[in-house]
This record gives sequence, structure tokens and C-alpha cells, in this order.
Amino acid sequence: MRSRPEKRFSMKHPVNIGRHERRIRIGIGALLIGIAGLTALSGWGTLSAFFLGMVMLYTGVHQFCPVWNLLGINTCEHHAEHH
Repeated sequence: MRSRPEKRFSMKHPVNIGRHERRIRIGIGALLIGIAGLTALSGWGTLSAFFLGMVMLYTGVHQFCPVWNLLGINTCEHHAEHH
């Protein structure tokens, strides 16, 4: 029996968030999620803080912000050096 080579999924995603912004987004995202989970905000306040925290955390981890993409903003260090 012949074994098949393992297929690896590789998809390059665009990156438009630099190292410093990434750290800030992840920190703010974690802080907002913590605030949503540990404080007695109103229902909408908790939901808003959690949702915004998740968005910040996700965009920080993946280094891509769709809003920045639409506005043509790129905070990557290597991008700034080439322009």
C-alpha cells in the first residue's frame, strides 16, 4: 500500500498591521474581553465590549484589518520602508 503525501493547506493572507499595532490590538482586545466578563456592565455594554474585544483580538492575531484595507492603510514596517 502506498501512502499519500500529506497535503498542507497554505494560504497567504494579506498583512496590513505592523508589529506595534498588533501588540496594541491584542492588548486592548484582551482588556475589553476581560472587562466584559468581569464587570457589571449593562447587557448592551457587556455585549459591545466583548464583540469589540473579539474583533481587536482577531485582527491583531491575524495582522489584517479589513477597514484598513478599504482605506488603503498599512502599518507594516516593511511596507513603510519600500515607499
